[in-house]
Amino acid sequence: MDTAPDGDSGSKSLFGKPIFEDPSARALSRVGVIDVGSNSVRLVVFDGAARSPAYFYNEKVMAALGAGLGETGRLNPEGRRRAIAALRRFAALARAMRVSPLVTVATAAVREAQDGEEFRREAERATGLKLKVIDGEEEARLSAQGVLLGWPDAEGIICDIGGSSMELAEVSGGSVGRRVTTPLGPFKLKDLKGGPKAIRERAEKVLAAAARPFAPGQRLYLVGGSWRAFARIDMARRDYPLTVLHEYRMTPDQVRATVAFIERETVESLRAMTGIGQERMSLVPVAAQVLLELVKALKPAEIDISAYGIREGLLYEQMPRKLRERDPLIEACRFAEKAAARIPGFGKKLYAFIEPLFPEASPARRRIMKAACLLHDVSWRAHPDYRHEVCFDNATRANLGGLNHAERVFLGLALLHRYKNSRAGTRFEPLFQLLSDEEIRAAEALGKAMRFGAMFSAEALDEAAEFVYDPAARRLELRLHPDAEALYGEVAAARFESLCKALGVEVPVVTVGGKRAA
Repeated sequence: MDTAPDGDSGSKSLFGKPIFEDPSARALSRVGVIDVGSNSVRLVVFDGAARSPAYFYNEKVMAALGAGLGETGRLNPEGRRRAIAALRRFAALARAMRVSPLVTVATAAVREAQDGEEFRREAERATGLKLKVIDGEEEARLSAQGVLLGWPDAEGIICDIGGSSMELAEVSGGSVGRRVTTPLGPFKLKDLKGGPKAIRERAEKVLAAAARPFAPGQRLYLVGGSWRAFARIDMARRDYPLTVLHEYRMTPDQVRATVAFIERETVESLRAMTGIGQERMSLVPVAAQVLLELVKALKPAEIDISAYGIREGLLYEQMPRKLRERDPLIEACRFAEKAAARIPGFGKKLYAFIEPLFPEASPARRRIMKAACLLHDVSWRAHPDYRHEVCFDNATRANLGGLNHAERVFLGLALLHRYKNSRAGTRFEPLFQLLSDEEIRAAEALGKAMRFGAMFSAEALDEAAEFVYDPAARRLELRLHPDAEALYGEVAAARFESLCKALGVEVPVVTVGGKRAA
């Protein structure tokens, strides 16, 4: 990822020039995608000016266009009616929002149905939309690009399950490689005679050939509503504390346990514990059997859920290369700072100020430190009594790419301590189990370093003060410029003391102009 387009080096290389102000990025400020799938028809409008786009508008209709396709060879008549009605509404909404560009694609059900071309022409007459029917390999490529939008460094196999098909694609080095499409969509399998056993046998036979081009043991990224629903059930079964689906991770053993759990439970009980809709839940038991065979065929060491897929892949398609290469987390945080912080740009100075306190931080940890500094002040409008909670919620639940669950909690905990000394008794305590004791201590130290550094936001921070830190000797010196001595008041001193305790510093020293402070 490109983190130093302005030629900085060292720690400053994390801070490139803001790309969301570039004309090529501003051109993506309102990008619309309409996805006509076998199960749902969806409109998404992206606020795409940043590398990690916000969902400006998102609506879907579970039209079930592909229901019964395997038996009749034709689109579901009721699904056709609902899909056309949804497309008419989405076209009107896009015009009202002045969305440009607007891309409309149809996938497996429309491309395979005998009346698919007839449906495409009807949709264009009714709405004026240019509906592009894509083949299976193109669907796989776009889904893989969607994963790259959130995971620029993704390495492994993408599996996108729709209602009527399932696609596999390989990603490596920021590019999409081999691609395969299969007929393993739940609509085509749910009515097989023989139940779960017959579904597994069909999936095993298809995957014996489909999985052959892909080396086993790679990381597996799951895309699609049925996989997300499966992950939601896995979370409920494990009593997992963070319900964000993006970058949720499962092991093969956990997948097998959840398949068995689904087989034991009723559809009604699964819906009650997860809130999954009836239409989606009806396909999950079928998808679960396919996943079981997929895990057998590919033997992944790790299985990750992606909230990004074909729609995000269509946005990624339109991004210039220089935007694709940016870190989605850092660009989103930089965009948030500019939009909401009291002093945009201070995050960069804050990072430079606190960096000496973490000399052994890994590149991955420094990246989270940078994100925290950019976000440290974006929730200042929240009520002071709840600002720490708002910060934690924003970090752990925001639509941010490039963050695994442990990193979300680390970022949230650091921002919590930016505004509050103690984390004891908060409603977030169950989430702390996703971090090690060392990570909890590091997040606290980072938060308290930001809390202290923010005391100097009225001055040029790099000229007002600096840290000299010797971790081995547990000695920390705060060097104040004489002109900044007045800023080191009672509250600042208390925050410095709290920071020293978080770092385990036994010898705190404050100097002014080279002399010990009184």
